[in-house]
Amino acid sequence: MIQALLEYDFIRYSFISGLVAGLIAPLIGTFIVIRRLSLIADALSHVTLGGITFGVYLSSLIGMTINPLITGIIFSILGALGIERLRTVYRHYQELAIPIIMSFGVALSVLFLSLADGFNQDLFGYLFGSISAVSSIDLILISVIGIIVLIFIYLLYKEMFLVSFDEEYANVMNINKWIHFMFIIVVALVISASMRIVGILLVSALMTLPVASAMRVTSSFRQLMIMSVIFGEFAVIAGLFMSFHLDISPGGTIVLVSLAILAATIILDRIGVKRRGEPIDSV
Repeated sequence: MIQALLEYDFIRYSFISGLVAGLIAPLIGTFIVIRRLSLIADALSHVTLGGITFGVYLSSLIGMTINPLITGIIFSILGALGIERLRTVYRHYQELAIPIIMSFGVALSVLFLSLADGFNQDLFGYLFGSISAVSSIDLILISVIGIIVLIFIYLLYKEMFLVSFDEEYANVMNINKWIHFMFIIVVALVISASMRIVGILLVSALMTLPVASAMRVTSSFRQLMIMSVIFGEFAVIAGLFMSFHLDISPGGTIVLVSLAILAATIILDRIGVKRRGEPIDSV
């Protein structure tokens, strides 16, 4: 694959995109897991799938090629706004917002798939990831999203940390409302950026599995973020190399590598490799 990276542009695009996804997905995933909002990633991924299928259908309808990544981003952001709105409608049952939006995304996907006469190869790549499907425009969009995510975390790290660990105090300080609104939009952008490599059906795994692994070997939130990114990047790089040489879908390979890392950390924890300090999942 190293020789292919030097010779073929699309391999370089995929590899760089994978590195970006391996960075921002676990980074945002740490906040998602700590706040016990892991299912939000699944809900928004299904809405994003609805946007992708809409883009495919619209392209076939008007006879022009529309990048499904753009329509996927738009639908993902709208889905994020919908979840936030429904959380305010169902104040005492806020978790209802997630299955409602997820159902909406699945329904849209089925509808537009039927209108577009079913699957095509490009849509298959969005579902399960593809090395050859990342274009230069996709790389630019993914890179821009990566920069936005890093800026968001850098500028609002303290606020995000406070909301994640002490939501009641954040409410008193009037932080929770606007910070959660911005956070869920960033989650939508991360899902859109990662789907080209991992696939829309598996993107939530890249956001949660590295974090779950890091929880077994770290004892502070900062360590958790660092190790989550390390595990995420390793899974992406190893998954891309394996999928290239074995000619298989990168999404499933990356997730299987992530699961192998998780299994290894659990085994190490069981046999007595202890962390210093209190475990993250007891906070």
